[in-house]
Amino acid sequence: MLPSLRLEGLYEFMLRPAAWAFKSGFSAGQHEMLEQLIKFFVVFFVVVEPVSLVPLFASLTEGASTAYKRRMACKAVLVAGLIIVLFALSGAAFLKVMGISIDAFRIFGGLLLFLVALEMVFARESGTRTSSDEKEETRKRADISVFPLAFPFLAGPGALTTILLWFGPVSPTAESVQFVGLLAGAALVLLIALLMMLGASRLMRVVGVTGANVANRLLGVVLGALAVQFVIDGLRAAFF
Repeated sequence: MLPSLRLEGLYEFMLRPAAWAFKSGFSAGQHEMLEQLIKFFVVFFVVVEPVSLVPLFASLTEGASTAYKRRMACKAVLVAGLIIVLFALSGAAFLKVMGISIDAFRIFGGLLLFLVALEMVFARESGTRTSSDEKEETRKRADISVFPLAFPFLAGPGALTTILLWFGPVSPTAESVQFVGLLAGAALVLLIALLMMLGASRLMRVVGVTGANVANRLLGVVLGALAVQFVIDGLRAAFF
């Protein structure tokens, strides 16, 4: 079973139309799975924040050649993808070995995602991605693909927490269709991030830093509501 998110208002506004468009061609079970996949895509997209990568990537690669920018962007997405697949395959087993229930992790994950959402809404850095020392180190690096692009920006704590929350209850063998579908959703988000990084210079001329921050604030509101729902679901499952 995939984690439930009962945000009816958000669901009706953002998710129901997309799922309903495919309803006629699917059974009830397939339709429910499709809705869950759409929910995962929305959550993962908001957590990864491809929009926020535009000003970051433009700043880190300012004055660099087009070949360098393309190499850094592609390598970052590849490394992030490998990290995500690793967590998707072994995350649930790791939690089991450590004696951590999925409900406990759902509560913690919701709190962590809520901090990320606050950071997005108020445009403040709370340390959930990088510290000031790490940013200073980044400016001296010739290769920025692994750090900070792949980790912690593409596959950071928030993204990996989301992966564990959604992939944890899904068996890659018994529920292979859901598992592959979730991986496809994550891959689509990484593809969008790649395209945004490759077009960062052009996008910055169009939207600017202010435009990117406005988009991040709007996405932060959505993520905050989803994070609170994760905590509520975890508390309900653990204590009621």
